[in-house]
Amino acid sequence: MNKSNDNSFLDEGYEIPSNSPYMKFQDGDNTFRILSKPIIGWEDWTLDKKPVRFTMANKPTHSIDPKKPIKHFWAFIVWNYALEQIQILEITQKGIQESIKNLARHNRWGNPSRYDITVTRKGSGMETEYTVTPCPHEPLQEVVKKAFAEKPIELEQLYEGADPFEIKTEVTELLTDLPF
Repeated sequence: MNKSNDNSFLDEGYEIPSNSPYMKFQDGDNTFRILSKPIIGWEDWTLDKKPVRFTMANKPTHSIDPKKPIKHFWAFIVWNYALEQIQILEITQKGIQESIKNLARHNRWGNPSRYDITVTRKGSGMETEYTVTPCPHEPLQEVVKKAFAEKPIELEQLYEGADPFEIKTEVTELLTDLPF
C-alpha cells in the first residue's frame, strides 16, 4: 500500500469555522473593531473551569483555585474581521489593556471605536507575546452596524454568570465615546 504524503485532502488555507460568540486570539494577526464600552472587573475560575466575574468594587480576597490567580479583565463587543461576525472579546493580558488604554488617551488615536485594532499573537504558554497595532481611522462599515443591531448583547450578564446573549434589560448601544 502506498503511503505517500498527499496533502490534497483539504484545500490549502482551510480553517474549521467557528460559531463561538467569544473571540479568542489566534496565532498571527487578529483584527477587530470595538463596538461597546468595556465592562471591567475581576475574573476567577471554579474548580470545574467555569469563569466567575466580579465588578471592580468586589474583588475577592483569594482565588477559588490557588493555582489560578484572580485576573483583571475587560470585556466588550467587537466585530471580528476574520469571522465577519459580532463577538465578545475578553482581555486579561495587562500589556494589551495598557496598549489600548494608551491609544484611547492619545490625542491622535482616541476612541478605539473609530479605528480597527490588530493584536498579533506569537508563541504559546508562558512564551506568548502580543503586539497591538492600531489601523488608520475609518468609518464603521454598514454591514457591521447592521450585524450589531441584529445581535443584542448585555455584557453585564457576565457578572451574574448568565448568558449575555439572553437580553433581560436594555440593549447595548453602539459605542460613541470611551471614558478613558
